[in-house]
Amino acid sequence: MNKIYKYWEEKPLLLILLAGAFFRLLAVIFSKGFGFFDDHFLIIEAAQSWADGKDYNNWLPRSGATGPGGHNLFYTGIHYLFFEVCRFFHFNDPQGKMYVVRFIHAIFSLFIISISYRISFLYAGKKAARMAALLLSLYWFMPMLSVRNLVEMVCIPFLLWTTLLIIRADKEDRKSFFMLAGMSAGIAFAIRFQSLFFIGGFGLVLLFQRKWLGAILFGAGTLLCALATQGLIDYKVWGYPFAEFFAYIQYNLANKYNFETQAWYMYFTVLFGLLVPPISLFLLFGFVRKWKTHLLLFLPALLFFAFHSYFPNKQERFILPVIPFIVIGGIIGWQEFVAQSRFWLQRPKLLRGCWIFFWVVNTIPMVFISCSYSKRDRVEAMVYLSKKADVKLFVVEATNHDDFVMPPLYYLGRWPKTVLNMTSVITCDSLNKYTHNYPDSLQPNYVLFQEDDRLEERIRHFKECYADIEPETVIHQGLLDAILHYLNPVNKSQNCYIYKIKKRVKD
Repeated sequence: MNKIYKYWEEKPLLLILLAGAFFRLLAVIFSKGFGFFDDHFLIIEAAQSWADGKDYNNWLPRSGATGPGGHNLFYTGIHYLFFEVCRFFHFNDPQGKMYVVRFIHAIFSLFIISISYRISFLYAGKKAARMAALLLSLYWFMPMLSVRNLVEMVCIPFLLWTTLLIIRADKEDRKSFFMLAGMSAGIAFAIRFQSLFFIGGFGLVLLFQRKWLGAILFGAGTLLCALATQGLIDYKVWGYPFAEFFAYIQYNLANKYNFETQAWYMYFTVLFGLLVPPISLFLLFGFVRKWKTHLLLFLPALLFFAFHSYFPNKQERFILPVIPFIVIGGIIGWQEFVAQSRFWLQRPKLLRGCWIFFWVVNTIPMVFISCSYSKRDRVEAMVYLSKKADVKLFVVEATNHDDFVMPPLYYLGRWPKTVLNMTSVITCDSLNKYTHNYPDSLQPNYVLFQEDDRLEERIRHFKECYADIEPETVIHQGLLDAILHYLNPVNKSQNCYIYKIKKRVKD
């Protein structure tokens, strides 16, 4: 214990990085599967299909796409190159490759901790730096999200590095750092288009502070790096730069009410819960309190937050890039406030109790979530079928829902010409008519029943069109998915019942 305390005083960043690395390593090993639609289907599925000579999402001209669809080809392209290297070395196990992908992301996420420490240290010294880095190392959601293929997480180190370089450009009078900061911001933009609001905030701060040369160099660096990444790729694919970016804007404006629309204040509640009260209140208060002093932290995050609060389409993960900025600015502002507050100076036990409560409430779910297998039923169903040499085509029966339950074909290890989905709209009868003229080689011979609800009734209905099916196995959902599904049935993770179809579709 004395040794830990000694490191906490003498080498705090090393100690914090080791703690963060430990829990991220747990997530690398145990947090298999995927967390959301985007981190798997828009990254892993697309990249692996390109490496296999396919185009899973039909994004590219070779698949008949007539124009850009608004997708990030840069970050997905990095994964494509990785899968090409794996193919060259005959490393083809899907789960094995994902261990490597998660490990790379885990190591990269440590830069969030390291850079946040350095920013906090430059602003407020070691005490603030230690606490900001510790929070970003051990917040309950950080290890699990750090190993996911989420552009919202991957862009964060570049946004923080941009901030650090601008601070150092001022303190060390090194104008070249403004250019480097712009280049870092350009990479963040290529990974997550909405980083543009952070970039605009950085530029405004430089203009407000009348650092004209710094603003010019920063803008030039941003444009140069954005052109060399996203611009060059889009030019190669579509014949003009930033094609996907402009298509992305058009698509989101046209469909801003077609996804999850929430109230403007939704992200306030997300931050309140995600950062764990009462510490979340301390951080938000401290962040706002010192906004003028730390404008470089405040304004870019505010613009990003304001845009997402205004835009109707909202998902919790969209707001992740602001969290390190709120934690850094919040810790600095809160510690300065406590040092001057008669109320808190007279009640040190109350403040200590708040922090003890926070660490207890935070640590328990962190350990649990870091070791949770997300979307286990869908992933393991594909792993099971990948070992079946006779799979021709399979049906995903999810008639309890209106929309498709997409199987992660990456784990199947092959790319069927089509996947047959049954929903409350696409019934067994319509499926039977659709496959009626298929040759035997394309007739479905497996069916996956998703979810327990009305299972016997759905099996009976399926047998009205398919003469004979027999049970193969049951893939149980992960514990975390079961809890999330219980708390909110909108979460579709559930048990998967795999049956083999013994006979051809009835006439």
